[in-house]
Amino acid sequence: IETEKPHIEQIASMVDRIREVFPNAKLAYNNSPSFNWTLNFRQQVYDAWQKAGKDVSAYSRDGLMSVDYDATELAAEADERIRTFQRDAAKRAGIFHHLITLPTYHTAALSTDNLAREYFGEQGMLGYVKGVQRKEIREGIACVRHQNMSGSDIGDDHKEYFAGEAALKAGGVHNTMNQFA
Repeated sequence: IETEKPHIEQIASMVDRIREVFPNAKLAYNNSPSFNWTLNFRQQVYDAWQKAGKDVSAYSRDGLMSVDYDATELAAEADERIRTFQRDAAKRAGIFHHLITLPTYHTAALSTDNLAREYFGEQGMLGYVKGVQRKEIREGIACVRHQNMSGSDIGDDHKEYFAGEAALKAGGVHNTMNQFA
């Protein structure tokens, strides 16, 4: 299911109506990237604080996406609600599974934009090394050995089988992939 915004009570209301017809339904919820999660949750906290009589005069409800609010108590509470959203929605609304539609589209777009900004900017090649390769190596991400992942070792084995030591191989002891072993 998907609601108009990531609001647990709204989700619970929808689930309650579904369960009137299908009491044992196991429902998945789309943690949609179409939601502005930061703004939605900051506004939820703002509204809750205002309803409780807490002073919200330091905040502009419509401007809560601003970086100026990132270090505030309101932002911290909103981030905590986002962090526990899946658990809380499962508990309150009985959501069986949470998913994010198109997460790789968004992560690929962001990382490509960041890389392009650095690589074609002041950082040049260092933008790639610091922003991508060092992280891959230090975090043990397998794609740093992309030659292996693309099958170059299989091709080399095939060439060696048919041509023996005379085979012109991509791999071997001098293969650049060996730097990442």
